[in-house]
Amino acid sequence: MPFAARLNNVETSAIRELFKLLGKPGIISFAGGFPDSAMFDVAGIQEAANLALKEEPGGALQYGATEGYEPLRMQLAAFMHTKGVKDLQPNDLIVTTGSQQALDLLGKTLIDPGDKVIVEAPTFLATIQCFRLYGADLVTAPIDANGVQVDKLEALIKQHKPKFVYLIPTFGNPSGATLSKERRLKVLELAARYKTLVVEDDPYGDLYFGEPPPPSLLALSSDVPGSREWIAHCGSMSKVLSPGLRVGWMIAPPELLAKATMCKQFSDAHTSTFAQATAAQYLKAGRMPDTLARVRKVYAERAQAMGDALEKELGDAIEFTRPNGGLFFWAQLTGAGGKVKDAGELAKRAIEKGVAFVPGAPFYAREPDRATLRLSFATVGVDRMVEGVQRIGKSI
Repeated sequence: MPFAARLNNVETSAIRELFKLLGKPGIISFAGGFPDSAMFDVAGIQEAANLALKEEPGGALQYGATEGYEPLRMQLAAFMHTKGVKDLQPNDLIVTTGSQQALDLLGKTLIDPGDKVIVEAPTFLATIQCFRLYGADLVTAPIDANGVQVDKLEALIKQHKPKFVYLIPTFGNPSGATLSKERRLKVLELAARYKTLVVEDDPYGDLYFGEPPPPSLLALSSDVPGSREWIAHCGSMSKVLSPGLRVGWMIAPPELLAKATMCKQFSDAHTSTFAQATAAQYLKAGRMPDTLARVRKVYAERAQAMGDALEKELGDAIEFTRPNGGLFFWAQLTGAGGKVKDAGELAKRAIEKGVAFVPGAPFYAREPDRATLRLSFATVGVDRMVEGVQRIGKSI
């Protein structure tokens, strides 16, 4: 088959390929990036779906506007107001089929083959694949426990003059890192100074365990003159309500939203109106705060259990920083005591012991660190989690 040349730049997701190995009975999986389905507010979603069909069946079941279902856009604007984005109007955002579509629309509207795009090292695997599909030349900015290192980011912006910078500032996937407020303000200053678009991907920001994280780049942009016009913000209901609804959104400068809307017309015409109407009714009912409180409590307990188990079972063979939210631990094997240091090798051994995680190398657009790994604590109860970490300890 004469496939498009752009497919030469990408390959199948290493994570999706790993799922093929997980049919083994008794497997304990730390591999997925999924929320726990037991946390879904099924009753609340069912009630919202029924209300959507009762109050406006035509709107819920008919074709809709590409920009999104207006009642949902109003509810999302109000939701963002509670997160510090006070001046947002419904017309300032479009609804996307998950935040992944927002990233795809950014690729379609902004990237020409050979364009430089700066991403974190490591970053979301699907972002690497998406931007490469459109021909981006990815440049990586180093991170630490406080997020992207802004001095090095500035040097990269000056050197490469990228089309845009892509960041996951809050509880990053896979790193779990959170950009400090000081660095967030610096990023906004860089965006305004160099007139460089910064894409803020924020699917995990509501999943904090203790104190809330710093406000989003979008919320803080009002404090940095000239930065708002250089911020695109991607949000999602997938991690906090249900990934099956496939409801995400993008907030961006008007000219970018217009181009993204045009490209979305070519892709799917509009996000499911029934899903949008259901999400709108759910937000309108005011159930989200209680849902988030319940989810935060459960995930915090599981994160604590995973961190304790890793320290106990692997000791100095592994290094990590405990996350303050999100779904992931990001760790590095040390090789201490002659133990395995290649996470890919450890993953193979662990599968034989009945436990799965994701080696870190695929999360790097350049120069992968093969000692790194990502472990998700979201879908495994505490007892099984401890057992899974014990299995990893026996594999190392």
